[in-house]
Amino acid sequence: KLCEAPYNKTVDWAKWYIFWADERVVAKNHSDSNYKLAKDGILSKVPIVPSHVHSINDSVSAEEAADEYMFVIRQLVKTRMVSVSDISDCPKFDLILLGMGPDGHIASLFPNHAVLEETDEWVTFITDSPKPPPERITFTLPVINSASNVAIVVTGESKAEAVHLAIDNVEPNCPSLPARLVQPTKGKLVWFLDKPAASKLDDLQFSEQG
Repeated sequence: KLCEAPYNKTVDWAKWYIFWADERVVAKNHSDSNYKLAKDGILSKVPIVPSHVHSINDSVSAEEAADEYMFVIRQLVKTRMVSVSDISDCPKFDLILLGMGPDGHIASLFPNHAVLEETDEWVTFITDSPKPPPERITFTLPVINSASNVAIVVTGESKAEAVHLAIDNVEPNCPSLPARLVQPTKGKLVWFLDKPAASKLDDLQFSEQG
């Protein structure tokens, strides 16, 4: 709806800075590119300032891309374009928008992957993603949990079990999903689910949205 009237005219797009919580290290016009998805879906349809759109360098390795992306964010923190959490010293983004896979992964933080233990870096990388493409960069959990707002959007019955395990109080021996580790320290977490994705929740209260 942000692409439609009245929002495309009334939103102050000059105040928007866009980053990617995770990205596949592929060309920007590749069908797997999250940049392409965002550009086609919204960025090409609203008057956002081009220099405020911070995509990764896709011409280098995943490690180099992650290092460069973290440098860009650090520079914006230094100039106070991006604020800092007073708890974690991580960048404090206004909103981080995430999806979730059937395995409960968010961003490029996959179950049982060493990247979940990364606490020193703001941005890290993987070269062995369980789903293609293998090379990706991703925000780390401390950065995600430092945001003012985190929204997780999930659709489809194939993700219903993961939604249940991530949200409901489950037994200690149930698998720990990355999505369950999203716990903003001083922010707000909101889940947006369609009916199939929410079908296995213990206490279902569904709000219809027009």
